[in-house]
Amino acid sequence: MVRGISPSRRIATAAGWPGGIALTAWDYLWRTTPVHRRETTGSAGADAPPEIPATAEQHDLQTHRSGVGPAFHRRYRVRIRHACVSPEELIARLQAEPNSLSPTRFARFLKTHGEPGAMAVGDEYLIRMPGPWDGPVRVIAADATSLRLATLDGHLEAGQIAFRARQGDLLEFEIESWARSGDRISNVFYTRLRVAKEVQLHMWISFLERVISASGGRRTGAIEVETRVVGERPAVAGSRLGSPSVEHELAALRAVDFNFERPARPSAAGGWRVDDLRQALPAEAPGPPEAHGSFAAARRLLRGYEFADPSIVRAWFDESEPLEGRTMLLEIRFRGLRFRVGVRVREVYERTAEEGGRPVEVWGWSYGTLEGHFEMGQMDWQVWKWLDTGEVEFRIHAYSRRAPVANPIVRLGFRAVGRREQLAFLHCTLRRMAALTALRVEEGAGQDAIREASAALVARRGDTSEAGEHVAEQLADAGASARERRRA
Repeated sequence: MVRGISPSRRIATAAGWPGGIALTAWDYLWRTTPVHRRETTGSAGADAPPEIPATAEQHDLQTHRSGVGPAFHRRYRVRIRHACVSPEELIARLQAEPNSLSPTRFARFLKTHGEPGAMAVGDEYLIRMPGPWDGPVRVIAADATSLRLATLDGHLEAGQIAFRARQGDLLEFEIESWARSGDRISNVFYTRLRVAKEVQLHMWISFLERVISASGGRRTGAIEVETRVVGERPAVAGSRLGSPSVEHELAALRAVDFNFERPARPSAAGGWRVDDLRQALPAEAPGPPEAHGSFAAARRLLRGYEFADPSIVRAWFDESEPLEGRTMLLEIRFRGLRFRVGVRVREVYERTAEEGGRPVEVWGWSYGTLEGHFEMGQMDWQVWKWLDTGEVEFRIHAYSRRAPVANPIVRLGFRAVGRREQLAFLHCTLRRMAALTALRVEEGAGQDAIREASAALVARRGDTSEAGEHVAEQLADAGASARERRRA
């Protein structure tokens, strides 16, 4: 079994830096392949990396959360006509010998852990690059048409990268990465001086050129490079970035406790108002959740709190915090008034169970109210898939009651309109989830259409309340349009 890199090889790597950098610069200046580059602002939910498989080794992983600076979600894509190989054959070649596709003048894969031979889950590699960019990675997922790697401690970046091939009218090969800088020095090179960014760009474009050659076909159109940047403290539901008052309030909330004890079984008899709502989402084939299906799309929306209508509730949180235990600052909005309150995520759960004799997969999370909130209670946000039929549902389970509030105006206002506004928020959330999940399944995660739809699908324009019929029609039209495009 291979393990580690020898000292002599490390010395050789360092000695090759000057020549490697010079060679990279020369090729970069004389590149003639057309490349279409686009950089846009992303969101924490839509551009979050996929979860690490439970079966993958977790030790020494340098995860997205441990990185520094803004997050980059990047796709490099090429379309090939008249290819002589299938997607499965291309991925099999990459697994058998990654250096047959990697531009070895700029990046060479050296196996440091695992059995000799083809790539397998658990194998570790050192990717040697020009300059001090060498990075260790581990294979965390692999199937017939895709391969996914995660960075290890000491890598320039913190995150994941996936290689995948698919066949439609044309053969398409895509490299997708989710990463932040591995440390503060790397962040300077990547986001300030942009040296590492351009080296990386050049390397993966060269990789795609070798894929074209290996396929025996010809490139159709330009190589596409799409970058979505998520700020260091991403906000969701239309909130501002970097507000000092928000940062101060969020920091103070972390020391605040919940404002209620969880009941064993909340009920009206115990003084709780209990809501159980559900919304059908686009169905999948029977069996486990699909990698790019409705269940996965809904889960990503839930993780980023993108289901919330920003005209009713805006949220701030630190995306680098684990979801479980995360403190969130919510801004409740009503007719020009703003009320900021705190909640904290109590638990994140995933389970396969039986309900009514039917197998179901459930993923969800819950948050509870903190001291200072004008309510006491908990909300659970869940996505369900019935494994026997493929039906997918979004579910909300909530229980709440009024909290003691010293301010008489807030107390009176909450009694007058609080329940109405709560129901408006919950029902709008159901409709938004239906429309946004349908759009994401149709357009693919991270597409501009998702952000545009999310901003447009709101209950209120400006600060006037128009909730109800208008937003229902908007959301229904968006969902219907997505379903029509999918059938077409």
